[in-house]
Parts: sequence; structure tokens; C-alpha cells
Amino acid sequence: MINNPNQLAMEIATILDNKKADNITILKVDHLTSITDYFVIASGRSAQAVHTLYEEVSDRLSEKGVYPRRNDGVRDSRWIVLDYASVIVHLFHPEERQFYNIERLWNDGTNVVPFVSVEDQDK
Repeated sequence: MINNPNQLAMEIATILDNKKADNITILKVDHLTSITDYFVIASGRSAQAVHTLYEEVSDRLSEKGVYPRRNDGVRDSRWIVLDYASVIVHLFHPEERQFYNIERLWNDGTNVVPFVSVEDQDK
């Protein structure tokens, strides 16, 4: 059972990491906006990879009884947004991530939540 927003954000980041997402970033934004508590941002290397990340997050969380309120961008798979209320997931194609650079908009210098990928743990 996922009991709180931080736990949900970490679970999503772990799912993405296990599926080899690139550049996973967690931002705590509850002090900046009332729409959510966390953003989890990640990239796939292609539109197909982005779509696969979306499917993996959706499938793994639905197995735990957690469903998004809505999603957007699934058709093109260049920027998919999954809204889990307390956590909003942004899955990007690399070009869109670079262009929109939402980390720059939402990072206030104090709100990056540490997450160490499995790859980085092995180093």
C-alpha cells in the first residue's frame, strides 16, 4: 500500500529506474503550487521508449490499486503526463524535455528530492 505522496513519488521513480528511464528527477513542489506535491520527471530515448515507460508505471501502480486521475500525450508519446493527484509524472522524449525544461521552471534550488538509480548505486 502506498500511504503518502513521498512514498508514491519514490515508487514511481523506482519503477522508471527499473525500466531504464533516463535522467529521473523528483521535485517537491507543494510549496510552489496547490495542484500537486511532487513532480517525477524522466526521459525515454525514443517515442516508443516513452510509451513503454508510461505503460510500466500505469501497470505497476494499478496492480497496487493506484490509478491516475487523467493522462495526456499518450498518443504521440513525446510528452506524457500522468496525474496521480499528489504526484504528477512527466515522461519526455529527449527533444521535448530539453525544449520545455520544466526542471528549470519548478526547481527552486532546495526542492530536488534525492533519488539514486540502481546504476548509480553500483558505482
